[in-house]
Amino acid sequence: MSLMTPEIRPSAIARVNPVAKLAVALLISCALMLSIDWVSAAVALALEAILLAWCGLNARQFWLRTAPVWIAAPFGMLTTILYGEDSGAVLWSGGWVSITEGSVALGLAIGLRVLAIGLPGIVLLATTDPTDLGDGLAQVLRLPARFVLGALAGLRLVGMFIDDWHSLALARRARGVGDGGGLRGKAARFRSLAFSLLVLSVRRGSKLATAMEARGFGSDEPRTWARESVFGRRDGLVVLIGVAIAAASITAAILAGTWHFVLA
Repeated sequence: MSLMTPEIRPSAIARVNPVAKLAVALLISCALMLSIDWVSAAVALALEAILLAWCGLNARQFWLRTAPVWIAAPFGMLTTILYGEDSGAVLWSGGWVSITEGSVALGLAIGLRVLAIGLPGIVLLATTDPTDLGDGLAQVLRLPARFVLGALAGLRLVGMFIDDWHSLALARRARGVGDGGGLRGKAARFRSLAFSLLVLSVRRGSKLATAMEARGFGSDEPRTWARESVFGRRDGLVVLIGVAIAAASITAAILAGTWHFVLA
């Protein structure tokens, strides 16, 4: 199963080496983790939004894939505003919950950070084929082939596990098993399906490991690759764009006076 589904139209980002995409996501994430302020996160998010037009996702695909981030960001913001460290003027107080200027600023920074870190990671992953990622990790980064191929094989089984879950649910429904209503019935049905999927996964994993070992995937000899993974000028340009976004966000926060190094 490919993470880059057929519905995603070819785009400039899709043709970039996966190692470059991974480097961009790590650069932006590390830069935003150095400080917790709203200016750096807002600048990074604004610059990322400009580049989303080249990601190859239409509006529906973008909102569906990034929905968890859009849900997590407001919850993180609200939790921090209500229960974060109090500082500055008190805006509202009720019992053991208080809202201050400092907690509001911190909540805004947390919410923007979740979006700025999560959105590019999801979008870049959506335009990456697992096989291309494995080729890049093994040929460009020189990671051990056994680790890369094992992770690639496991990633490709995710789609099969989803299909197995639906098949097991339909089979149990056809037999009239686990149709009990209420919360207790749903919990029992979930436990039964999860255990069945676990057994099926162990069996399939054992067969896959044996098959890969028989084909020499466990050998320590140097491997050849069906497709060459090249890190070219275009990939280097993408990494430079990631460096520019990280540098711009940090610079803007320092100039605005909101930069607070978390390790200081």
